[in-house]
Amino acid sequence: MKKVLILGASGLIGRAIIEEFARDYDIYGTYNQSSIALPLDKQFQLKVDQQVELEHILQRVQPDIVISSLRGEFQQQQKFHQHLVSLLRLTDARLYFLSTTNVFDGDDSKLHTEKDTPIPFSEYGKFKVQCESIIQYELQDRGIIIRLPQVWGTRSPRFNQIKEQISKKEAIPAYRNLIRTSLLDVTLAKQLRFIIEKELLGVFHLTTYDAITDENFIIELLHKLKQKEIPVQQEYYKDAENTYYFGLQSIRTEIPKHLQQTNADIMGSLVQR
Repeated sequence: MKKVLILGASGLIGRAIIEEFARDYDIYGTYNQSSIALPLDKQFQLKVDQQVELEHILQRVQPDIVISSLRGEFQQQQKFHQHLVSLLRLTDARLYFLSTTNVFDGDDSKLHTEKDTPIPFSEYGKFKVQCESIIQYELQDRGIIIRLPQVWGTRSPRFNQIKEQISKKEAIPAYRNLIRTSLLDVTLAKQLRFIIEKELLGVFHLTTYDAITDENFIIELLHKLKQKEIPVQQEYYKDAENTYYFGLQSIRTEIPKHLQQTNADIMGSLVQR
């Protein structure tokens, strides 16, 4: 049974990965503050500035697969990943780095594919690009980049916020002119498992295969939640009427149709789960 170490296992994505992988893999995970649903001897408290502790964890676990879903201060995270890859270079382990749409946030004129060169504008986007570059340079084919759009789940911060706004009968703000893509946490975990088991390499954009305006997503989600009376506060991204894009497309063909989803699928899952 292969050993999988999830760095940042206590977050939304980490929890979904644990649930998907638990029966068929030997799972270990790290957390910052909140402990995780793993045996005590398979979970480790780890902060991004604790490089010595990282070494101890890797020596103890000796993972075949490392999945990085960390959060934290950007500069510390960059140093963390630099140290991580220097350690993994001495092993045969593969690193799956969860990145973001923000690596393209300097160009909002279109949805971006795996072939597009990152154009970050935000500090977050720049940091993620730096980490991607370090990982790909140091680990070559053993460094796999997984870029993600906004990730939804029944326990996701955004969905929790919407439910709270509904309970208070508050208007929900949404951009009328921003087209985006999304992904469900459990779908992400299934797609990642497929990539790992098929030993696929390179850069992947995991995302819905359709796009939708932010406003229409919220309106349709409210309808499915039977909350049509909740007002949607229309806003314009960048205070302009132009159409902007913040999302991903994929030109890779390996992931099968039954593991892909639409925005409507995401909404349906949020309502049913």
